[in-house]
Amino acid sequence: MDVYDKLTILTDSAKYDVSCSSSGVERKSGQAGAAGSAVSSGICHSFAADGRCISLLKVLMSNSCIYDCKYCVNRRSNDTRRAMFTPEELANLTMNFYRRNYIEGLFLSSGIMRNPDYTTEQLIRVLELLRNEYKFGGYIHVKGIPGADPALISRLGLLADRMSVNIELPSQASLSQLAPDKTKEAILKPMSLIRQGIQENVTDLVKYRHAPKFVPAGQSTQMIIGATPDSDLKILTLTEALYHKYKLKRVYYSAYTPVMEHSLLPSLDSKPPLLREHRLYQADWLLRFYGFEAKELLDERAPNFNPFMDPKCNWAMNHIDRFPVEISTAPYETLLRVPGIGVTSAKRIVKARRAFRLDFPGLKKLGVVLKRAQYFITCSGRRLEGLKVNESTILRSLLSTKELGMFLPQPQVEQLSLFSDDELGIGTGKDLISCLG
Repeated sequence: MDVYDKLTILTDSAKYDVSCSSSGVERKSGQAGAAGSAVSSGICHSFAADGRCISLLKVLMSNSCIYDCKYCVNRRSNDTRRAMFTPEELANLTMNFYRRNYIEGLFLSSGIMRNPDYTTEQLIRVLELLRNEYKFGGYIHVKGIPGADPALISRLGLLADRMSVNIELPSQASLSQLAPDKTKEAILKPMSLIRQGIQENVTDLVKYRHAPKFVPAGQSTQMIIGATPDSDLKILTLTEALYHKYKLKRVYYSAYTPVMEHSLLPSLDSKPPLLREHRLYQADWLLRFYGFEAKELLDERAPNFNPFMDPKCNWAMNHIDRFPVEISTAPYETLLRVPGIGVTSAKRIVKARRAFRLDFPGLKKLGVVLKRAQYFITCSGRRLEGLKVNESTILRSLLSTKELGMFLPQPQVEQLSLFSDDELGIGTGKDLISCLG
């Protein structure tokens, strides 16, 4: 099998992992002959119609796997074409794509070959070639393999910008049912090692300016949504615990796409729960930036998000007794809980009200979405003139056409292919094949 065929198989196998993000790390090439750099504001991404990042070379080292996870297209019992790169092939391929400006970095994962240690050693070899032989200073995101030796995880962390260890399923019961080869402890252990390594590295950098950096862009994880009956409350509570305990940069949610027929999985005719994924991302944002807790957004009586209304608006309607909020005096934390007021607009309000009295037209100029916020605020003790405030009016305003449109049938979308000439705009497939050496 030639390298082109391997790339075709292994890029397609990697498309189900959504954990692609901006680099979050700054690195300039400081050596003559070195290639690539990373910018903290993020790599220039392109996104497919389904939201998946395509600016990195997103690939598996191998889609052969000793595990038999029921939801995975690469499970050992599935009859699919298998392929594996050698470390030299993958490093050379990455540099050829980079030099032609097709990519800005590498997103590398793998099926479990032989055992976790062997797989991790192969990933390390790829990164060592890129960093040491090719002097590549660009962004690299690599997957940590549960069950690998801690020393190997540490070596991998010194070569990568970001690492991620996918939880996949939100409970031990779900793992036991659908991924019997994996355990909660095996997944969380490398997460703990990465968190510890990052903390120790901060201390080292204070003492020694040129100490090597360990996973400078932090770690992330991914959960599959809809493959199991776990509620949104279960998922969001786990997310909150991961942020607090392991200091994750991001938790990604992937709507389960039926790819395998199995009695324990949704049928192949079922559609991916994209709206549910969307609601979880909205709630995740509230946890990270708005000061909300999981128990405020969901409880045992309502363990799943309202599909017709975003989590923040739904919370406001369930706590209508806390409103209206007076714009001129409300603390910053209270402003963040008003629908239509975001982090940036809340900061602008706090700053602007020190200099002059705010009114409703002024709030709109500061970035407040008055269509939502007007029902929950007052300016100098007054509501917006002519505004009728009752539950039905507020609900009609909050249930926007955009939200309701998510329930309408959507066109079929696929991740953009690395080999589509029209999408890449590179003229001919021959130019792409030339990257393969």
